[in-house]
Amino acid sequence: MLKYLGVIGYPLTRSLSPAFQQAALDALRLDILYEAWPTPADGLQTRVTTLRSPTVLGANVTIPHKEAVMAMLDEVDEVAGRIRAVNTIVNREGRLFGYNTDLQGLMRALRQDGGFEPVGRRVVIAGAGGAARAAVAGLLDAGAASVTVINRTLARAVSLAKDFRDGGAKIPVGAMPDERRSWEFAMRHCDLLINCTPVASGDSIQSPLPLELIEKRHFVFDLIYDPAETSLRAAAKGAGAEFLGGLPMLVYQGAASFELWTGREAPVDVMFGAARSGVEAGVGKERK
Repeated sequence: MLKYLGVIGYPLTRSLSPAFQQAALDALRLDILYEAWPTPADGLQTRVTTLRSPTVLGANVTIPHKEAVMAMLDEVDEVAGRIRAVNTIVNREGRLFGYNTDLQGLMRALRQDGGFEPVGRRVVIAGAGGAARAAVAGLLDAGAASVTVINRTLARAVSLAKDFRDGGAKIPVGAMPDERRSWEFAMRHCDLLINCTPVASGDSIQSPLPLELIEKRHFVFDLIYDPAETSLRAAAKGAGAEFLGGLPMLVYQGAASFELWTGREAPVDVMFGAARSGVEAGVGKERK
């Protein structure tokens, strides 16, 4: 019997997930179809209910539903609960279990593809959404020296930082407003910059910070993967700083989701190939 998987988000017009997940499913000859399921906020509960069908194995969840979907599930694992965001749902006999594979994907990309070990390092994060929460959790686990979150809506950054401090964070987790003086201070005390905010205008991607503040000593990790060339990447290259784009994280979080659904080892090379082809064809703009 044909089974189904999908990605839930909105507007979800150019997601890469169907392409690289389907390529992986086909490579293992699994009778599973992975689809895009665009779902506005007022349709989220109905969509989640359909995941309980015996023909549905589960789903990915992306912007803007990663936090709202948690209350609609039967159980949420410890990592997702700590992050307060779910990006993967697994249907087990009609009960829905929530996971967060963003943390695993981000840290694997940072270490394996970026060659960066965050232990003892000072980190600045742009953005305060689900991806930023995953980044903070991963960095705390890895033993970073400090984490500073900068966001246009300061209240969201403050809330994020407070959640982790209240959860027993053993290192400083701070929040600052998205202002030049904040960036000037933060980048003076920064080893790793992670951009978790897709600041976009049409199809162009704008930098989350004043680009002239990037120095050679910084490692820049931009979760944006399409376009591959952004102003942030160009500035990092111009400063001689190391840079990592978002495609490895996208694939690794997807691979972890794949393994939760299927119980099979994900064919990561196949997923990378399909994801790169999708970017070249202009398929994906959302984070998933």
